[in-house]
Amino acid sequence: MPSAGASFFTGVSSPLFRRDPPQLLRKPRILRMAPRFAISVDRVPATIVTEEKLTMTVAKREEEISTVETEKRWEENEEKERRTGWKEYFEHAKEFIGVADGGPPRWFSPSECGSRLDNSPLMLFLPGIDGLGLGLISHHQKLGRIFDVWCLHIPVADRTSFTDLVKLVERTVRSEYERSPNRPIYLVGESLGGCLALAVAARNRDIDLVLILSNPATSFSRSQLQFVTPLLETLPDSLSPALPNILSLTAGGPLRLVLDNFVKGLPLQNTARELIGDFTTFSSSLPVLADILPKETLLWKLKMSKSASEYANSRLYAIKAQTLILSSGNDQLLPSQQEGERLHKLLPNCELRKFDDSGHFLLLEGSIDLVTILKGASYYRRGKYHDYVSDFIPPTPYEAKEVIESNRLINAVTSAVMLSTLEDGTIVKGLAGIPSEGPVLFVGYHMLLGLELVPLVSRIYNERNILVRGIAHPMMFKRQKNGSLPEISSFDTFRIMGAVPVAPTNLFKLLSSKSHVLLYPGGMREALHRKGEEYKLFWPEQSEFIRMAARFGAKIVPFGAVGEDDLGQVVIDYDDLVKIPYFKSEIEKLTNEAMQLRTGASGEVANQQVHMPGILPKVPGRFYYYFGKPIETAGRKQELKDRENSQELYLEVQSEVERCIAYLKEKRESDPYRSIVSRLFYQATHGFTSDIPTFEI
Repeated sequence: MPSAGASFFTGVSSPLFRRDPPQLLRKPRILRMAPRFAISVDRVPATIVTEEKLTMTVAKREEEISTVETEKRWEENEEKERRTGWKEYFEHAKEFIGVADGGPPRWFSPSECGSRLDNSPLMLFLPGIDGLGLGLISHHQKLGRIFDVWCLHIPVADRTSFTDLVKLVERTVRSEYERSPNRPIYLVGESLGGCLALAVAARNRDIDLVLILSNPATSFSRSQLQFVTPLLETLPDSLSPALPNILSLTAGGPLRLVLDNFVKGLPLQNTARELIGDFTTFSSSLPVLADILPKETLLWKLKMSKSASEYANSRLYAIKAQTLILSSGNDQLLPSQQEGERLHKLLPNCELRKFDDSGHFLLLEGSIDLVTILKGASYYRRGKYHDYVSDFIPPTPYEAKEVIESNRLINAVTSAVMLSTLEDGTIVKGLAGIPSEGPVLFVGYHMLLGLELVPLVSRIYNERNILVRGIAHPMMFKRQKNGSLPEISSFDTFRIMGAVPVAPTNLFKLLSSKSHVLLYPGGMREALHRKGEEYKLFWPEQSEFIRMAARFGAKIVPFGAVGEDDLGQVVIDYDDLVKIPYFKSEIEKLTNEAMQLRTGASGEVANQQVHMPGILPKVPGRFYYYFGKPIETAGRKQELKDRENSQELYLEVQSEVERCIAYLKEKRESDPYRSIVSRLFYQATHGFTSDIPTFEI
């Protein structure tokens, strides 16, 4: 069981000895031991060698609980724990700067961050202008489950130059690369730390680095911060250097303007209670902030930010590292959103995530979860390339709840009816007929625009606690070029819930891992069908999945879904659009942006033109799903290797999907609550959480 402390070290290969400093990191309900500082002998400064300055009383151990119990309890309380990190930040900042905080910059590792996945990558956090290294404090526990986390701490009085900081980080990166050359190294840079991460990446193009840049200070020359330095330099020495006194200077001056904006940019939450709490926390902690950034230190860090920005910008051309930029739209200190767009265009292997309502200190906001962001962007990997199966981290209950809640409107409007088939062939309401144990392959009809996906995945997860991994079009993961298609970030929630790109290797890995997999043989051709083609299957002529399912003994569950014609009607389709030169040109652009699929195929399912049909909305009806009887392939591996046998089963599955659709189309005619009007009236009289009846089976 890892202790809830921190380990400090200036080197990674030198002999180490341990001392007992004050407790630095605390978490409720977690076993806490005395935190440790490990300092390399060859670089121990005289100011921190004295044993008396570092030895503290060992903290009392809390009740020991097993790792499994800790994990379960942590997940159960994840929603409660999701809060701003400012209070923790200031609490631990006092301890960081309060005792023997001299010497050179050094790394510390929150010992709660003991990685629990094999071959977890190393994450190095590079702090912003404060230098403490506490910017990830509200993420430590969750990050520690999938990373080895080290944070750089720069003491308040330290005056190490930017280029020397680059060399310090570079030495650590190279040392860890030599020790584990096949695992990536993550550099998470906040503000000034973003410049540091870019500089290290430019100098180490041969090392597999992943950069996560939160509002990088490469835009310093275009920010209000540049006006603070000359004002600080003109302050008389007779004035107290404490930041609270600087705050009380004349209103309207550049420094006051910046610091006022600092407060405005705080990640205040939506509720009044949290807003007051955040503001009170910050206001009462101004003395701590003054200790973190006294006048001399603030002046030094501002000058460093200027040189760091120039250094990093002059070397952007040399950066090949995979990069994810996190940009705040309400950053009052730096023009971060514009800078994110600029870097996104300049860096060759870069993705951008925007947070329009967030301030400069993005990683301390309660609404921000770095692990969730990495999952959504598919930026977590333990090898040279991201593997959508082996690198997948299932959503926590809170993450899944957030994704489902974000789609609650379509769930409420469609009020889906789910039917399934038991092993004896009995049709039942609900999902009892869906096999609990994988591998399971759901094969069905893709409604217009894929509208059936959200209710299907949501209900199976909520009612059966089964995560369905969808096989999706590659354009949801990568683009051949940027253009008019929705931003990749629009599909982050799909990736969080386990979607993978269409590829035989991905289907192979999912079935081998006994997953529940969702496959649409008709793909985009069905989802973007023409007028009058509702509920018509467009499947390839030859089997694409039967032999793969048989290889792993997967159960094939054919299903049908109807209801798209109760939401809207296609009035302008592809055939109409291509007759108009402007729309034909736009369709060609969109198709060239998307990743190509089935380029070697012929007929209806060949690579499809990407377009948006014109849809006339209707008064919403209802969605209906019918999961047929599972088809066993276990023990049929040799039999289904034969092409004729596999083709016969393929046609059987296709026929079963068509039968499920026909059954639903007939039965829904007798549903008294097919219209949203009748459903709303029912809920008004029976309660809005009540289940709405449907037709008799």
